[in-house]
Amino acid sequence: MGDLVNLRTARKRAKRRRAEQAAAANRLAHGRSKSERTLTQAKKDKVRKSLDQHRIETGDGP
Repeated sequence: MGDLVNLRTARKRAKRRRAEQAAAANRLAHGRSKSERTLTQAKKDKVRKSLDQHRIETGDGP
């Protein structure tokens, strides 16, 4: 005879395993370190500042 298996426990283990795999995939897809976030923000700020410096103001409009 085979081993007795509590189906409720087996389902819970399987659900936890699937959730952990999904969490790991999400960490790879969306997770960034603080240094990466600050670097990205600094690049965005530099581009925005450069664009504002090259803007021509004509005095027209509000």
